[in-house]
Amino acid sequence: MNILVTGSAGFIGSQLCLNLLDRGDRILGLDNLNDYYNIDLKKARLERHLNHKNYTHYHVDISNKDDLEKVFKDNNIDVVVNLAAQAGVRYSIENPDVYIQSNIVGFMNILECCRHNKISNLVYASSSSVYGANTTKPFSVHDNVDHPLSLYAASKKSNELMAHTYSNLFELSTTGLRFFTVYGPWGRPDMALFKFTKAIMNENQIDVYNYGNHERDFTYIEDIIEGIIRVIDNPAKSDPNWSGKNPDPGSSFAPWKIYNIGSNNPIKLNDYIAAIEENLGKKANVNLLPLQPGDVVATYADVEDLFTTFNFKPKYSIQEGVKNFVEWFKKNPNF
Repeated sequence: MNILVTGSAGFIGSQLCLNLLDRGDRILGLDNLNDYYNIDLKKARLERHLNHKNYTHYHVDISNKDDLEKVFKDNNIDVVVNLAAQAGVRYSIENPDVYIQSNIVGFMNILECCRHNKISNLVYASSSSVYGANTTKPFSVHDNVDHPLSLYAASKKSNELMAHTYSNLFELSTTGLRFFTVYGPWGRPDMALFKFTKAIMNENQIDVYNYGNHERDFTYIEDIIEGIIRVIDNPAKSDPNWSGKNPDPGSSFAPWKIYNIGSNNPIKLNDYIAAIEENLGKKANVNLLPLQPGDVVATYADVEDLFTTFNFKPKYSIQEGVKNFVEWFKKNPNF
């Protein structure tokens, strides 16, 4: 297949490109290489597949409609995987405009390009943050998610709604994937695993919010990639059992679907830190702090739909995943 992957220099996007290239797909990668975090890390990720014979790269921002349209018109694209977005909950509080441009305007451009170029399948990144004020655990795609706690979460919920309108109006098959705290080698330096490992190695203090009582459904990168590939190969279909009298928020009469991809095993942040300490052979210097505005206290993914549809459940344990990351980081400490 000819697959367009946006955010191809990102943590998830780059690994997805590698796995798809390994199985023989032709990949069109697109990334604006912004400076939200260390651009050298993004370039290093990109270098892993930049010169592959079946990979073509475009330095394009999805919020630039003209540039994006040209990529679509110049290529015969079968599937689009939109992983380009402005990430980060706390960053969205101080920099809201960036989220509107990338996550709303950019996604609108993706939808329009898919519509006008007869794309058969659009897969896009949503987020566990859409569960917001929900307290019922585990989080299910069949739950209502109308109470986001950050602009980032609201932008991801907006993507799901925007995708539904295009599935309804133009029969565009769309699937949103709510990722739960992705981690692993080549990860984002603004995420806890990266920050904590670096600080502990350098014997610096780490700030731990909510006094370490946050719970996260940490999900290893290879599990995330496997979930994405299953969805690439199986476009969303309309649900014949969907009823407007009792509407299911996770499916539709249109070819639209939402899945959680999480480990289905929430871990306390203090235990996560302990796993890092064990692999580094060093104790952390912890600065315990109260809950931050916009933070969700706990996440826990119900992955029953993922298992029922694809016979797939994430398999990597936190011990295995942290070990793999620490080994990688020791070889790449400058990122």
